[in-house]
Amino acid sequence: MSGPLAGARAAPLAGRARAAGDGRGGAISKGGLGASERSSIAARAVAGRRGAVTTPHSGYHWDGTDRRFFEGWYFKVTIPEEKDSFALIFSIEDPAGNGGTPGVGAQVMGPGDGYIVQHTKDVRRFWAERSYLALGHCFKPKSGPGGIGSPKRPVSEVTFDKTVEHGFQSTATLHQGSIIHDDSSTPGKIQPTVDSCSWCFNVHSIYGWGSSGQRQQSTAGWLAALPVFEPHWQVLMSHGLASGWFKWGDRMYNFRDAPSYYEKNWGAGFPSKWFWVQCNDFDGHPDLCLTSVGAKRKLGLQAVEEDVGMIGVHYKGEFIELVPWSGEVEWEVEPWGSWRMQARNSTAEAELIVETKPDAGTVLRAPVGDEGLAPFCRDSFFGTAHIRIWERQGGRRGSLLVDALSTTAAVE
Repeated sequence: MSGPLAGARAAPLAGRARAAGDGRGGAISKGGLGASERSSIAARAVAGRRGAVTTPHSGYHWDGTDRRFFEGWYFKVTIPEEKDSFALIFSIEDPAGNGGTPGVGAQVMGPGDGYIVQHTKDVRRFWAERSYLALGHCFKPKSGPGGIGSPKRPVSEVTFDKTVEHGFQSTATLHQGSIIHDDSSTPGKIQPTVDSCSWCFNVHSIYGWGSSGQRQQSTAGWLAALPVFEPHWQVLMSHGLASGWFKWGDRMYNFRDAPSYYEKNWGAGFPSKWFWVQCNDFDGHPDLCLTSVGAKRKLGLQAVEEDVGMIGVHYKGEFIELVPWSGEVEWEVEPWGSWRMQARNSTAEAELIVETKPDAGTVLRAPVGDEGLAPFCRDSFFGTAHIRIWERQGGRRGSLLVDALSTTAAVE
């Protein structure tokens, strides 16, 4: 879980969730890639799939009431040539604005696990679409001729530039924004790496959450739709290719067909403990995407928690999902620096080992109850991830399907 949901804990986290059921696996072949190879893959993958990767829960979930509510979005771009990444992390809290801890936050993680945030308690300029992925906010409108007011829907790149001094807009295919560091309305302090950040890039979707050409799934299955489970979580795009630019302080980063990833979370509560690993930049495996998570999450209004965990892999159009309601998932996670997971069902088995340096990462903010967007978590773009997947037949481990390594996994 990412975006607003991220965490490093004060004690090791271990868990196990299991059931009985089925699943499916897929085959692997090897091959390296550069920008031209990624572009070729994108052309083949997007052809015939455009519009087919919209997942459930893509729209905004606020019901218009004044109950405690947050929604957060996480959009990541990895630039293989730089061996580094950017992540846009947007959040809205208590959007009714008449109680609780209302606020709009735009956090950006940048190169070298860098950080910047702009936040305001004024939620009136935030907007999001209920039926599809689109959101935005204007921290400061531009003055002068042509001012049509702050956008309240997706607009062209030119219109955004003419009307928004500081703010952002994000859709399934376009991300644009410009922020300055301003944490004056948030509790706690995180040292910024730069004073300003701006960006504009387009994305071609390849994988949502499910096999290509099939109906896309809720990340947590049917459980995601039940209000008794908090928080809710949805991977919106497991893999896409992004082209555009980031300006990080005074340095410009241009990229073409860079691996990208989207997810979101929403609700009123947070897990008491959790971890998360995501990667779609594996050496020699340009079409391999991994998302894994483990957590203790709240059930309803009572002080009851459950262990939940998952490993999800996309490759060559196929989706391998290892979840507790159709198999077994086990994990052991240190407070920081080591993540280990094992999962199996009737047709596939996976082992994930991830490590990062003790001094890697940056603190991020998250919507934390009555505190608002407070320092609460730790993320890094520099996890070394090793994922192996085997087929299973007759209750036994069979042939090796996936054996892949990356040094640019996102971890928390």
